[in-house]
Amino acid sequence: MPVSFSISASDYHTEGEPFRIVSSGLPDLKGETVLDKRSFAQTSLELEQIRQLLVNEPRGHADMYGGFITEPNDSGADFGVLFWHGDGYSTACGHGTIALGAWAVESGLVASSDDSTTPVTIDVPSGRVRAVVTKSGGQITRITFQNVLSHNVATAVNLTLDDGREVKVDIAYGGANYAILEASQLGLSVEPEHLDELIRLGREIKWALNNSAEAQSQGDSRLNGIYGTIFFDRLQATESTIHDRNVTIYADGRVDRSPCGSGTAARIAQLHHLGQMGPDTLLMHDSIVGTRFEGKIATSPAPSAEHGVVPEISGNSWLMAESSFILSESDPLPSGFSLR
Repeated sequence: MPVSFSISASDYHTEGEPFRIVSSGLPDLKGETVLDKRSFAQTSLELEQIRQLLVNEPRGHADMYGGFITEPNDSGADFGVLFWHGDGYSTACGHGTIALGAWAVESGLVASSDDSTTPVTIDVPSGRVRAVVTKSGGQITRITFQNVLSHNVATAVNLTLDDGREVKVDIAYGGANYAILEASQLGLSVEPEHLDELIRLGREIKWALNNSAEAQSQGDSRLNGIYGTIFFDRLQATESTIHDRNVTIYADGRVDRSPCGSGTAARIAQLHHLGQMGPDTLLMHDSIVGTRFEGKIATSPAPSAEHGVVPEISGNSWLMAESSFILSESDPLPSGFSLR
């Protein structure tokens, strides 16, 4: 069968959210930094065809996620990555960082032993992150990633929805900007039966705030805008633990099945700003499908009201498939398709 090209990928899921890793067979990614490479990828027709082939149906789906492995910014990192989804390229992806930690160790790219704690340093578009992979008896039992410096951007931003309802929204940065609000403001809860309405409102809130002054606060304009809307339910809170359930509606109506890694980082920064979370507080952050990340504030560098915090977020990731994706010369859908 004549083929236009084939490309290999490793498919992981991190607490329910997919992450498709491509480490070879890619065209040259030009740029000095991973953020520069992201800008290049956004204009590369060849890379765009590969992204669309892997993310769209029938090889992917509306909420598919993945990454292209690149050279790091410098020798201080093991590799770099460009995160992608159905609408393009993101600047941060915590669940992807966790998956990449598992992939780097299981593929042998970063050496480890059967009982070990192994750091994997990764350059992502928003900066440098580190995934620490814990293995016991040869099995990965936990992966904790330390995110970029994260901070609150704005508190209690007034927003009038299309239906006339008024809500107050916080904005926080965890490698990307997120709009954050309690679902009860809208008479909803973070449960699958409310998902269609949460998607609709998440898109509306994101686009209403995307070009706002508050969303243009990053030093590099490529990090500006609103990446997603986080809806949360407060389940329980004690002096030492906050337990929330959340769903992140990212990009243009995409749904994160995991508790969202960079969104959890933004939530930690927001909670710290509000005085609800300190270095001794644990955030148990559940997803809409019942999986969990655990988050805390790193003590070094010291948390700062002015500069923000460095979140540390723990979960796990599992290899699902090693695949070769083929585009046949006669395939009438070379870029795939999406029904939503």
